Amino acid sequence: MAVTVIYPGTFDPVTNGHMELIQRAAKMFDRVIISIAASPSKQPKFSLAQRVALLEQACQHLDNIKIVGFSGLLAQFAKEQDAQVLLRGVRGSNDFDYELQLANMNRKLNPDLETVILTPSPENSAISSTLVKEIALHGGDITDLVPQGVMEAFTALTQAQ
Repeated sequence: MAVTVIYPGTFDPVTNGHMELIQRAAKMFDRVIISIAASPSKQPKFSLAQRVALLEQACQHLDNIKIVGFSGLLAQFAKEQDAQVLLRGVRGSNDFDYELQLANMNRKLNPDLETVILTPSPENSAISSTLVKEIALHGGDITDLVPQGVMEAFTALTQAQ
């Protein structure tokens, strides 16, 4: 049986930390679905279509990846995609506490769905989308924090403002 994992997130923007987990998941699972949450309440810097396009560009070298925008309950989305596993990244204890709550709720909503937690390498453990946005919007260098396409998208975004 092929195992499908869903890696959900807002990915506003995708970072090198996200990419590390995506690449590791691509080796571990038969099929990886990156589900990008619309998340209008978070007021993302990039539209859902832009975030999908940036991830497609960053993942073009991986052949078992599917990128999908979605809204709604993740547990239901997992059923619709025939996914057996959710992948979550954890950088520290605060992340873990939150992810434990989510894993337990997702298990309640979809008892067949398992959550797997991966930790990033030390060089990626301090990277978050929030920090990347702050650095980029204040003119800082994000070269080592994000894929090339994201850096170019931020350059275009700041030039348009």
